Amino acid sequence: MRVGIGSQNPVKVTATEQAIGPLPGATVDPVDVASGVPDQPTGLAETRAGAETRARRAYDAGGFDLGVGVEGGVASLGSDDLYLVMWAAVTDGDRVELAAGPSIRLPDHVAARVRDGEELGPVMDDAFDRDGVARDEGAIGVFTGGEVDRTEALRTAVAGALGPFVTSHYG
Repeated sequence: MRVGIGSQNPVKVTATEQAIGPLPGATVDPVDVASGVPDQPTGLAETRAGAETRARRAYDAGGFDLGVGVEGGVASLGSDDLYLVMWAAVTDGDRVELAAGPSIRLPDHVAARVRDGEELGPVMDDAFDRDGVARDEGAIGVFTGGEVDRTEALRTAVAGALGPFVTSHYG
């Protein structure tokens, strides 16, 4: 089985490889595609749309059995707080399945900067004097004290979206 992941980001690629891992003979190939949403997706719908667009575009790149898209964003989730959100989509060219990863509240000083139009990744690097948080443990890793890292969070989202394709539980 050949799987295209709609990103060159090593964290997203590794998360997809780990979710696909139990499938015999499966390979994962990164495909550079645009998400169709802003660099900092805002809201659940926009974040989901980015994941779905990445999955469709990866699949359409050709020769893949499945296309995977992963997108991280921020959303208010019905409160004044701002949360990190993440979505994964998997498509076989006919149907698209979606699943979410964990969400975590952003600290006020980070949320304020994101609300002012900055992208979360660079804010994390600056606010925590780091380099490449988005390609390493992610905001979720920083805010859980390393208990959950970005790869694991995204892996669970990809595994959830993959479930209907690899189990008989969805009919």
